[in-house]
Amino acid sequence: MSVFRNSFVGRLIYHASKHRFPSYPEEKPDYVLPAKYAADDKPPACQLTEENSFNSLDDVEKQEGRARSIGSNGAPIFVDYDGPNDPENPYNWPLYKKVLFIAGIGFLTISVYMGSAIYTPGIENLMNDLQITRVKATLPLTMFVIGYGLGPMVFSPMSENAVFGRTSIYIVTVFTFFILQIAQCFGPATRSIASMTVIRFLSGVFASPALGTGGASASDVVTAPYMPVGIIAWSIAAVCGPTLGPLVGAALVNGTGGSWLWTFRFMMIMSGASFVIFGFFLPESLGAAILRRKAQRLRKLTGNDNIVAEGEYANRSLTVRQVAVQTLWRPIEITLFEPVILFINLYIALIYSLIYLWFEAFPIVYVGTYHFTVVELGVSYVSVTLGIFIGSAIYIGYIYFAYTKKLLQGRENEVVPEVFLPPAIVGSVVMPIGIAIFGWSASPNTHWIGSLIGAMVFGMGGFVVIQSLFNYMAMSFPRYIASVFGGNALFRSVMAGCFPLFGPPLYNNLKIKDYPVGLGSTIVVAICLCMIAIPVVFYILGSRIRATSRYAGS
Repeated sequence: MSVFRNSFVGRLIYHASKHRFPSYPEEKPDYVLPAKYAADDKPPACQLTEENSFNSLDDVEKQEGRARSIGSNGAPIFVDYDGPNDPENPYNWPLYKKVLFIAGIGFLTISVYMGSAIYTPGIENLMNDLQITRVKATLPLTMFVIGYGLGPMVFSPMSENAVFGRTSIYIVTVFTFFILQIAQCFGPATRSIASMTVIRFLSGVFASPALGTGGASASDVVTAPYMPVGIIAWSIAAVCGPTLGPLVGAALVNGTGGSWLWTFRFMMIMSGASFVIFGFFLPESLGAAILRRKAQRLRKLTGNDNIVAEGEYANRSLTVRQVAVQTLWRPIEITLFEPVILFINLYIALIYSLIYLWFEAFPIVYVGTYHFTVVELGVSYVSVTLGIFIGSAIYIGYIYFAYTKKLLQGRENEVVPEVFLPPAIVGSVVMPIGIAIFGWSASPNTHWIGSLIGAMVFGMGGFVVIQSLFNYMAMSFPRYIASVFGGNALFRSVMAGCFPLFGPPLYNNLKIKDYPVGLGSTIVVAICLCMIAIPVVFYILGSRIRATSRYAGS
């Protein structure tokens, strides 16, 4: 019931039933009101009756107006959870609830990344059906990726505001994505590359909240010692998605006789099911939003207008325009004017770009050289996924001893954000090694297993680098984690969306006998080697750079 009560559908029913169902602890007859919330003429124990219940959403809006005027009638009384063990606090959720919540956010994330490249196995049939070139056929992929890079610049900072919270943004956008998939499957987009490209761009925008806010949602429900593990669980989905998309797409195209439309229909079914399931069972996790709603109930219960949540109090002196400017400008400001964020975003964006660029070499190697079928080609991408799981196991072991164990022992002074960077330095060296193995072992004279081992090694190094830098940013800027991840999503998505456009020419123009992707992979290796300097510099100078920041720290 607590999950449903804080879900999107639960909130709708709550307002429609005039706050009778599902009820909250503050609205039950046996609720004992803490003394600090009681009005002067009310005892600590209060009973909620028909007269002091909400009658409509207008009552909520009136309360918000009274909350904005706090200060003239007395000092604000800030709402908090009812003790350290309050079950409404996401940190106190039972373990199974946290696992299911993070799994749900991970599913939304992996669905988006799968949706970006899921239609690529049917791209030849798409080119034939619409009579277009490969570059034009790749545009829907590029625009989808750019769309889910732009979306978090709006949705991520919105999700940090107590008025919106996280869940409502997830559900409204996934419903909009579902509607767009219907148009993608049955509208003009099935006959026009221009219509398909526009719809794919809009789909990317509305599919984006999980990408920019997923890490923040995971950190909402896990305490500080275990925060990296929560972000790891979400990041596995974020990194595995691009590798699973071609596999699922290949199975769909092969199983439907070459129909590329079924890749979009699969996304329509998945997003529709997600809307229904998560609409009922994805609870709100943002503490500021939970306490804001509690403050509304307590004001109605007590008649004490000085009761307010910190999120309301922060907004009370701001106009709608000021809130909008702050919401839209913050991720841009953090991204452009924080050196730590700017260079880490460039590095992570480069890794994602190389993944999308490098994936263009897989058909050249496994279809052109080893004569794999479409499904076998899709399976080859799983080698990267395997490397990701191996890398995550190694990384979790390191994090436990370098971070979690020290916090549990009360040695907080020994834990600084730079503790996450040594694995990033190691991973940044491993990553180009994997690409080199892949590029120079892919030959008609060698077995295909060698190149897959190289792909697996790349997956290990790439995941460790990305995960380390995500955690470094999260610990450096904990108050604005959603805005930080939103800006990161923009960088990595816009860059990664453009790289597939010139991937095939890169490899084909540098093809040499017996080594079709050797020289092209060498260029990618050279870029990776140059970028090793980024985690090294931040490991040495990171604390000094963060000391000059207005956003860093708690």
